[in-house]
Amino acid sequence: MSALAGLSEEELARYDRQIRIFGREGQQRLKNAAVMVAGVGGLGSPAALYLAAAGVGKIVLVDKERVELSNLNRQILHWTGDIGTPKVRSAAEKLRKLNPHVEVEEVFAEINESNIMDLVKRVDLVIDGMDNWETRYLINRVCVEVGRPFIHAGVYGMHGQMLVIIPGKGPCLQCVIPEPPPSAEVFPVLGTTPGILAMMQVTEAVKILTGYGQPAVGKMVIYDGTTMTFEEISVQKREDCPVCRKK
Repeated sequence: MSALAGLSEEELARYDRQIRIFGREGQQRLKNAAVMVAGVGGLGSPAALYLAAAGVGKIVLVDKERVELSNLNRQILHWTGDIGTPKVRSAAEKLRKLNPHVEVEEVFAEINESNIMDLVKRVDLVIDGMDNWETRYLINRVCVEVGRPFIHAGVYGMHGQMLVIIPGKGPCLQCVIPEPPPSAEVFPVLGTTPGILAMMQVTEAVKILTGYGQPAVGKMVIYDGTTMTFEEISVQKREDCPVCRKK
């Protein structure tokens, strides 16, 4: 078996099962792609893990925090021995061991107005792993401005939601959630909840990057772990949205 340009025999063997879904060309697109994981916590940890396993060529991890003991019920890239270590370093070390074919960039910094434009322009897609709405809205706005897909997810307890934002093809985050929901500095989370939502985010990211399947644009997917149900809510662009009304 001869390797497609850019994919080694080892990579073809590593990704064999998913290549059977979207082909070698799709795998090559993943290898050529760069994805930013904004926040390496409960959502960002499993998202980064599966992006690396899938063979996304470059993963940019952005987080300002260090590992704490209370993170360990859900932030699966961080282990007991990592307490006190920057989350981006803890995560990057394990991703490199999982898949040496993937480039992992560590950005130990807060996402803010001064760096967000540069961060988003350097990647093809952004995964939302944030735990605050101010930063989510900032990322959403910049992704719309520069035309990068942004896959939002949020969790609380045993509930969560996911929204796929592709600028120009559907509503943005602020169309659907115009005002930030009530928030608390510390909120309840069962570890499996962000894991489930992160898997959904990565599934959508892989579909967008490979061109396989139909991205979940125009619907909010709601997960309720207490009843193990999923619900889809159709959502549309708002003409008065301050972010994407001109897109």
